[in-house]
Amino acid sequence: MTLKPLASKVFENQMKRCRIIRCLLATGIIFSLTSCRNCREKTETVSKTGPVTVNLRYTGKDGAARKFADEMISSGTVEAIRAETGNLRYEYYASLDDPETILLIDCWENQEAVDAHHATAMMKTITELREKYDLHMTVERYVGAETPASDEKFLRK
Repeated sequence: MTLKPLASKVFENQMKRCRIIRCLLATGIIFSLTSCRNCREKTETVSKTGPVTVNLRYTGKDGAARKFADEMISSGTVEAIRAETGNLRYEYYASLDDPETILLIDCWENQEAVDAHHATAMMKTITELREKYDLHMTVERYVGAETPASDEKFLRK
């Protein structure tokens, strides 16, 4: 793990920076947070081992999660996200165990691509749709690594 400054044009305004950092901490996108010498710039722990994959499970009532995913697709938001620089995968899946849950697999080349995505106007659209459908979320975050040789024998390609 290495420490990387969060300083960028996205975080020019101190208030905006603090609001975004609190949001990233709440969703688990930032693992840990420390201050630099002058306590003005924040740093985050970032792994350089590979792509960042975020699994988001949206849960609602009366088919709300499915309606949310359908509107994300029909509004063109999904295609716009897939066209963003660094996006590797943005796909919705229906749960066989729980018809009220939709899984989003969201994969990016690196943390910088995730940060750029979170700074887009599309995040407002996504947030508004989540509110519209009264969805609750759980988040799992993975930083990619190469498949160990010991696992290769179990994979059929």
